Amino acid sequence: MTSLLPIPTSSALAATRRRRHRRLTLLALLAVAAVAGFCLIGLTGNWEYALGIRSRKIATMVVVGVSVACSSVLFQTVTGNRILTPGIMGFDQLFVLIQTLIVFLFGALALSTADPRLLFAGQVTVMVIFAGGLYRWLFGRGGRDLYVLVLAGVVFGTLFGSLSSLAARLINPNDFVVLQDSLFASFNQVDPDLLAISALLVVVMTGWTVRLSSRLDVVALGRDHALNLGVHHASMVNQALVVTAVLVSVSTALVGPVTFLGLLVANLARQLTGTFHHRTVLPAAALLSVIVLVGGQLVLERVFTMNTALSVIINFIGGAYFIALLIRESRR
Repeated sequence: MTSLLPIPTSSALAATRRRRHRRLTLLALLAVAAVAGFCLIGLTGNWEYALGIRSRKIATMVVVGVSVACSSVLFQTVTGNRILTPGIMGFDQLFVLIQTLIVFLFGALALSTADPRLLFAGQVTVMVIFAGGLYRWLFGRGGRDLYVLVLAGVVFGTLFGSLSSLAARLINPNDFVVLQDSLFASFNQVDPDLLAISALLVVVMTGWTVRLSSRLDVVALGRDHALNLGVHHASMVNQALVVTAVLVSVSTALVGPVTFLGLLVANLARQLTGTFHHRTVLPAAALLSVIVLVGGQLVLERVFTMNTALSVIINFIGGAYFIALLIRESRR
């Protein structure tokens, strides 16, 4: 005897939407509370000067948080895998390689005194060209499987990491210390011009993502379902990967790699909202990312008194969450 799944009534659907809206509102209030706490706690001396510095830090964390959250959600959508992030494509290792080669070829002084706008533009350009060349090579003619792209990203990431390690062993120990400091995500010294450019790029890319959100919902169902429902799957995947490449390149070049942040907020957003619809998941992930970054920086400055890097705390929590996800998936 065949059993049919119950069809949700209109009242049930309305209740579900209200519950999601309440959770988004709660996340927004928590984000505002984290921002207010970061601005006001421990504020002494010249308030105008202190608020100016803190507001720039907050703007940087918002830009990075939104870009990391959106790129991670997009990448997990097109790959159909909840434990993958754009970091697996080798972007973080490419950033490390660029920094290492600058120190290896020109010394730590060149990295410290270089024009930040020129350095930012060069890093973003190299990472976007790498992503575009990789996509074109794999999808330009034969339209190969998406997992070949992921595998190629893993191989290139390993190659970049090995080259970075080799170059790091050959540089001066004093230069190595400067290099290590530049490889940890830092929100303390960001050029205002770079922040404005990054914010503009992130707004454009996220706006484009929101515009495609309904079709991304279909892409998340898989290639066959997307084609049957009239969505050009290859075109949507290519657009999503290009947006992902730009967002990851901008956030990494602006402050450095934050490895596990995207994995953490993308999966928590889906769990908290109980849906895979991008119009709900994307803002939830962005708000969670802001809460984690701003709240984490607040704890870092007031509890740990800047004795460690924020990326270390995030990577520890994100790594533990990643292991928990692997264990949960293996039991299904």
